[in-house]
Amino acid sequence: MTALGELIGTTTHEFNNVLMTVINYAKMGIRTKDEATRDKALEKILLAGQRAAKITNTILGVARNRSNSREPTNLAALIDEALVLLEREMNKYRIAVEVDLQRVPAALVNGNQIQQVLFNLLTNARQAMDNGGRILIQLRDRPEEKMVILTVRDSGCGIAPDRLPRIFDPFFTTKQGPDASGKGGTGLGLCSCREIVESHQGRIRVESTLGKGTAFTIKLPTVPAREPSDRGDAVSPGVTLSQPTTA
Repeated sequence: MTALGELIGTTTHEFNNVLMTVINYAKMGIRTKDEATRDKALEKILLAGQRAAKITNTILGVARNRSNSREPTNLAALIDEALVLLEREMNKYRIAVEVDLQRVPAALVNGNQIQQVLFNLLTNARQAMDNGGRILIQLRDRPEEKMVILTVRDSGCGIAPDRLPRIFDPFFTTKQGPDASGKGGTGLGLCSCREIVESHQGRIRVESTLGKGTAFTIKLPTVPAREPSDRGDAVSPGVTLSQPTTA
């Protein structure tokens, strides 16, 4: 329920931002008689409409995957969906996001649950950087382990060594309650992340240095490369599908 509430809140802010852009440029287009200015306003309205369509398609993609089963899932697509919905929030807090995704096989996971983990880690990373910063998201393949590695690394304040062993404990938090966006401070987010990852026969670990940042690394099991992904028309970069032949 917490994850759903955060998703709704983030999406509402995104749509409000898009609507304000449309309204303001529509007013500009109505007021002006200058053709160049009117063309510029129409271009901005078109871009805002395309942004709204992208957000809508992302939400629909999340909603379509309501199964409780674990299926071949394109992790790169999950990352892209999360960043679409968090783009405004990252920009607002001056967070630069770098994505470094290798071609990896599909992971055998429940897509919605892993996306919940990703939302939580990205939100935590953003909250660790009050004055802006950088988040690095990486995907790596570990074929010898039949695992795919997802890493979320930030350049934030870091976690004190005496607190680091407890961050996955229920109700333990390093935050002073919710921030200005109303997120954080319950002490349940990382506990839930660990439970989800371990229920997938995966592993999650954390490394942190005060003043330099924190990195969460998640290992998730993969499926044979011949199997397709379950995320609509998205195909995992590590999966090759045979093309139909014609007589």
